[in-house]
Amino acid sequence: MINQEQKLDEIIKAKNVSVSYDNGRIQDDYKSKVFRFLKNRGSIPKPKKVWPLKDINFSGFKGEIIGIIGSNGAGKTTLSKVIANILKEDKGIMHVDGKVTALFSFGMGFNKELTGRENVYLNGMMLGIDKEKINFYFDEIHEFSDLGHFIDEPMKHYSSGMRARLGFSVAAHLEPEVLILDEALNTGDAKFSQKAAQKMKELVQQAKIVIIVTHSLGYAQRNCDRLIWLDKGSIMADGDPKEIVKKYKESRPPQKKVKKRSLELNTTETVIKDNVVIKAETLGVKFPLKNQSEKDFWALKNVNFEINEGEVVGIIGHNGAGKSTLCKVLTRILVPDEGQVEINGNTSSLLGYGTGFNQQLSGEDNIYLNAMLLGIPIEVVKKHYQDIVDFSGLGSKIENPVKEYSSGMKSRLGFSIAAMLKPDIFIIDEALSTGDLSFRQKATERIQDMMELSKAVIIVTHSMNFVEKVCTRAIWLENGEIRYDGDTSTAIKKYQQANK
Repeated sequence: MINQEQKLDEIIKAKNVSVSYDNGRIQDDYKSKVFRFLKNRGSIPKPKKVWPLKDINFSGFKGEIIGIIGSNGAGKTTLSKVIANILKEDKGIMHVDGKVTALFSFGMGFNKELTGRENVYLNGMMLGIDKEKINFYFDEIHEFSDLGHFIDEPMKHYSSGMRARLGFSVAAHLEPEVLILDEALNTGDAKFSQKAAQKMKELVQQAKIVIIVTHSLGYAQRNCDRLIWLDKGSIMADGDPKEIVKKYKESRPPQKKVKKRSLELNTTETVIKDNVVIKAETLGVKFPLKNQSEKDFWALKNVNFEINEGEVVGIIGHNGAGKSTLCKVLTRILVPDEGQVEINGNTSSLLGYGTGFNQQLSGEDNIYLNAMLLGIPIEVVKKHYQDIVDFSGLGSKIENPVKEYSSGMKSRLGFSIAAMLKPDIFIIDEALSTGDLSFRQKATERIQDMMELSKAVIIVTHSMNFVEKVCTRAIWLENGEIRYDGDTSTAIKKYQQANK
């Protein structure tokens, strides 16, 4: 906790900070205008002033780790951008004593065609760090990220978790004064999350202050000295993490009593039938190594499994274990180099929420665009449009450009679109990593509803609790190979024991 002497050293001072923008303004890129013409939306709505932040007042003191919590769209990312001087407040004053290093969605600033090594230098120089200092810290960054030889591979071959690890490693090792981590460790595995938490405690001894935006209440309570709870652009509470988490949970609407299984109950009950919907035989996927031309890297090697109708399969493992590669093979984005996959049914997938969105278009336009790209007739989209909006909980924000959405808002919209498709086989990579508490509950119940319509559901996640309570089976991948395939509790126990 912060003592009286530290309180004299004020690093951040927000006084009546407010931010506004015009809702419904005309999007500004050519592709957006063409789409709107083809969609024939008609008249453009008149701009309306919206305030995502209203009269924000708080101080941050040297040595603090401050967590910012709240539902998706509460204003957390907007506040982070004001502190980082990416956004300028329309009213009030934001004073920050120190140079700010900010990470907004890990890997956002990376160039996917460049290697990890090249991106370390690119990001470092973008943060104003000279090359000599990056040279000095590079080996520490590489070792901390646990990327091994992948550091010299193009980032297009990285999973979201690998980008997360490298992004954090760069930001944490280049002597930040004020470090902001927005959605800090959502795609990191448990082992790396523990390393990162310890690193942040070390950072506050050297840096002035660390600010973490997170949906993980447990993580916030364990690792932050203080929490600020935002809701609809205003500070609802500010203080002791345990007390703030308690107040935030009490504010959530009670869950409806339904017959479907939910997060509070045991593993999903479903009827597993004899017919096989997915069969993988000696599956292998390789990538040519840029710095090791004499041999290839096998992201998947000798993978064998069958998935029967009615199963909900959780895929677990460290970042870089091969989970996302497997999803891309099952959705035919990648063709295996060895073996084969037989799939009996239509497959729909969510490989990273919001990655297929046009940032300039509104959420409404992106619903139609994504559905059309998936071959869904516009009449079907119109029929389900309001259901998608209602489920996403975005309300009037559906009319705003996606570039103004937080990662959590994109997550909610992406899931809501995909859940409408009612596919035979539904694949979700990093399913609920950026959703808030109430939306995770809704999404979990919807996944279980979809089981009655789908032949199988496959979920890639780092949440062991989610796997144990929702999945009927777990496959543990390690270094591209299956280490265990079977009972969820056994899989989790073996995985956790191996990574102590």
